Amino acid sequence: MVEVLYAVQHAFMRKTFEAIDRHVEADSAYVPMNVGARDSSESIPEIGVDEVGAIDRQVRRVDPDVVVYNHRHKANDADFHEEYPLVHVRHGASVGRDQIEETAAMTDEAVDAALAPGERWARRYAEVYPDDVDVSVVGVPEADELVAAEPPDEKRVLYAPTNHNYGGGSYVNTAREVLDLFADTDYELLFRPHPADRDEEPGKSLTAECRERIADLPNVTFDDNETPMASLRASDVLLSDYSGIVTEWLHTGRPLVQFTDVAADENEVPQIGYTTSVSDLTIEDMDALYEHGYPDRIAQREAAFRSELGVPMDGRASERAADVLLSYVD
Repeated sequence: MVEVLYAVQHAFMRKTFEAIDRHVEADSAYVPMNVGARDSSESIPEIGVDEVGAIDRQVRRVDPDVVVYNHRHKANDADFHEEYPLVHVRHGASVGRDQIEETAAMTDEAVDAALAPGERWARRYAEVYPDDVDVSVVGVPEADELVAAEPPDEKRVLYAPTNHNYGGGSYVNTAREVLDLFADTDYELLFRPHPADRDEEPGKSLTAECRERIADLPNVTFDDNETPMASLRASDVLLSDYSGIVTEWLHTGRPLVQFTDVAADENEVPQIGYTTSVSDLTIEDMDALYEHGYPDRIAQREAAFRSELGVPMDGRASERAADVLLSYVD
């Protein structure tokens, strides 16, 4: 009998569920919401489906105690939540854009509980969700293993901007320049486009172009890991923008470079770490960050922003999320 049923929209989104499920002392499984999510997890069993995306029929067939989403895709279009509790936990906690409002608007009729990464999200959830939605702060489950992890000290840099089409991030405006900057230096660069920018234009063509160039750069590796955790643990500095990966990275205490060259005119990059345009970033800047960390003023700014986010970074986010799910299990 499946008591906890996770709904996986995209394969990389399984990372949140896998972190939580380690602490779920109940029978669990996941249902793929599209074809690409099939066979996506080795630690959580997949239920067999005859029609991917027919979530109402699949939930009723499985008859779980609770359903868990970490996406917002057509949540209000389903009706299984009229009979089964639905818990929402984010698969990424972006520090920019209006994702909090979008998530609430697209799930407000469906969810019974919304698990917030931090106080910043919880405050907005409490304002925009209906009063009967239970809002609680759990943290970022997939980031638990980053807490207190030792830096590699290998001069390894991870480039991981948010997606272009759905996030308006910096990828299309910075990818070539990042390769120019790090080519033939003594830094090792892990080049990690968002999964959406590997499959959809204009990111798809740019990714293919960069992958071809990387084949001739001995100090650059195209990061093919489906989820970013191994790369986060292995890197000394992160290059990003306002991607959700930034919130995970804050758990490491290591330097962050934020590119302001985002594609969406209406979006601004919240200043957290070392904020710059790609054209202004130099290897000397990277040397200073790698060797000495942030200057005092940036360290103070990052600490203030971390406090404002209110994300508990104690390595127990997945346990708190699991406790919420288990509260629905008979």
